Amino acid sequence: MVFKRVGDGRPYPDHGLTSRDWAQIRPTRVRLSDLVTTRTTLDLERLLMEDSTYFGDLFAHVVRWRDELYLEDGLHRALRAALSGHGDALLHARVHELPDPPSS
Repeated sequence: MVFKRVGDGRPYPDHGLTSRDWAQIRPTRVRLSDLVTTRTTLDLERLLMEDSTYFGDLFAHVVRWRDELYLEDGLHRALRAALSGHGDALLHARVHELPDPPSS
């Protein structure tokens, strides 16, 4: 299994981060096997592009919420890392920690 789980949608609350906000987060390495995807489909053309970062951030965007890591943006980069053939594949990603909502 490449990912921890394949999800469909974002179960966490909206974080409201802009591209500029994401760019302020220092990239770190994340194991693919720790990630839960937020999409079930991939644009194959995007995966096969030589320069797949042309229209976006160089790093994937991951949201940490309730002790889970959700791959919000960068599925094509994650699959490229998985296809590279290295056992426990790592992905360079910007990880945003989303706090749990206060309990009432």
